[in-house]
This record gives sequence, structure tokens and C-alpha cells, in this order.
Amino acid sequence: MIVKEIINEAILTLAEAKEILNARRRSGEGKKKGGEEEEEEMRYERRKATEHTTKFAKLGAKKSRELIKELLELEKMKEEIATRIATLMPASKNEVRAIYAKERYTHTEASIEKILDCVAKYE
Repeated sequence: MIVKEIINEAILTLAEAKEILNARRRSGEGKKKGGEEEEEEMRYERRKATEHTTKFAKLGAKKSRELIKELLELEKMKEEIATRIATLMPASKNEVRAIYAKERYTHTEASIEKILDCVAKYE
């Protein structure tokens, strides 16, 4: 795929990516030129991305964004980590620890519980 210019960058959850892919599909971006109503075969990359988001997105786009906002209110929370948590929806303390494995700090049991409580509200 040839990219000429990056217009903007944003960190997205899987649910938001799914919504964007589906919106582009519905808007007719894949339609053939010349007024034909037949849908052009989707490119391999887009088809695989659509399959992946459909299979693994656990929340809707609005709910995942709400969860991110709530997580960002907690201490030591970065937007990248909050997005990862909203995408993965961890159910145990070990899963939260795995998300934080590359970070230079560790969370206390109480802060992990707060994260899990936030996630539980949106399941």
C-alpha cells in the first residue's frame, strides 16, 4: 500500500478501528468506478483487519472511549495503556500486570483492583 501523506495519528481501540472500517465499507469506498453498484473485492489487508476487529472487539466504540476516559482519571495511567486495557478487557490481576510488564513501575494491589473495577463496569 502506498501512503503519500499522514493526515493525523490517533491511538484507537479495536472497537473504534472496527467502526471506522465498517463506516468506510458502507460509505462506498470499495465501489467500482463508472456508476456500477457491484462492490469491488476488498484488499487483503483490509479484509484481514476487518475480520480481526470483528472477532476480537469486545466493546462498542463509545463504551471503549468512556472506559479510557475513566481509566485516565486513575494515577499512573497513560493513554496508550488505557487503550490497551480497553481493547483487552483484562479479567484478572495477572492480566493487568502483563499489560504493565514493559513499564518501569508496578501497581499496588489496590490500584490493580481499581483498574479491574473500571473494566467490570463495562463488561
